[in-house]
Amino acid sequence: MKVLMFGWEYPPHVFGGLATANYGISEGLKAQGDIETVLCLPHPFGDESQHACRIVAMNAVPIAWRDVDYDYVKQRVGNIMDPDYYFKLREHIYADFNYMNVNDLGAMEFAGGYPGNLHEEINNYSIIAGQVARTEEFDIIHAHDWLTFPAGIHAKQVSGKPLCIHVHATDFDRSRGKVNPTVYSIEKNGMDWADCIMCVSELTRQTVINQYHQDPRKCFTVHNAVYPLPQEYQDIPRPDHTGKEKVVTFLGRITMQKGPEYFVEAATMVLHRTRNVRFCMAGSGDMMDAMIHLAAERGIADRFHFPGFMRGKQVYECLKNSDVYVMPSVSEPFGISPLEAMQCGTPSIISKQSGCAEILDNCIKVDYWDIHALADAIYSICHNESLFNYLKDEGKKEVDQITWEKVGAWIRTLYLRTLGWE
Repeated sequence: MKVLMFGWEYPPHVFGGLATANYGISEGLKAQGDIETVLCLPHPFGDESQHACRIVAMNAVPIAWRDVDYDYVKQRVGNIMDPDYYFKLREHIYADFNYMNVNDLGAMEFAGGYPGNLHEEINNYSIIAGQVARTEEFDIIHAHDWLTFPAGIHAKQVSGKPLCIHVHATDFDRSRGKVNPTVYSIEKNGMDWADCIMCVSELTRQTVINQYHQDPRKCFTVHNAVYPLPQEYQDIPRPDHTGKEKVVTFLGRITMQKGPEYFVEAATMVLHRTRNVRFCMAGSGDMMDAMIHLAAERGIADRFHFPGFMRGKQVYECLKNSDVYVMPSVSEPFGISPLEAMQCGTPSIISKQSGCAEILDNCIKVDYWDIHALADAIYSICHNESLFNYLKDEGKKEVDQITWEKVGAWIRTLYLRTLGWE
């Protein structure tokens, strides 16, 4: 089975959770043994792993004819795409796109990540998707999140192949219900065109059914998973904080959706009971300055740290150095970070309003708004060694069983059903 997949980010260039999920799903599908995936990315850097998929650099796809020779193409894009593939794509130019902002190869540039002109990039990406869909042979289309839904629709229109979309989050999650009408319309259009809608949690599935008015029969819950820790991360030592200051960590985007203010308020309550705890809010976002000011107003700035955005090894060093991980999200479609924390042996507290709460048992779950319950849970883990050890050991055992290979097997089943091959 051949899958034409549209993604927006991919490790090692991680801008958000979408990269981690896309990588996990690609590897999970590869593990099935009978699936080939072609993954389209707007701006690959050339150092992405192609173990599980063949990557198409959308910023090197010609949509306007340019009379260039092989050596020039190799010099320009050889690090991200096979020059032979460039010429194969050039044979399928389907319209005159010279009026668009194309470069010397007849291709369109992408910033990578989430630039200010994101909607323009989404539109350009969908135009290029038509070129790739005319060139590739495939059985089914898989589009990740609203950024790639227009591309998935275009590929379906061109090829007549069925479209699966993967909903990692909706604008209802990102905006606490104050949806952006443009984003909502792109999301709804993608869902209307889709033959199969994969949702990262039952929470998200219900949002898709009720807020986007989709047929429940084509909506399926596909929970995320976590990859085994690479050896270099396993080797990071876990400090022993017995009898020392405890460390409580929030790690993620510091935005309204993630509930950072509840973390600060709970921290204030804990620090009224003990001063032997430090709080770490790792990440960046539009609420960071407000949280720094809030910590100062509450008089806890001397026990609060803001190390900024972290990636790669830094994340795991931070998690292993923590005694408690907290994810107080207001609306979290899934949330992979608690699984990563539990892998590191760090007890986790998550909001009941998160998708991962559906599959995790060996953690503490509280309502995001219940700062009293959150503070009690933090205090208990920090001061009750048996509770700490139980959650550390049992949590790790639990997440070690939540694998992307199992996710890949379920997605393969959904592909077969959608194709009518089962």
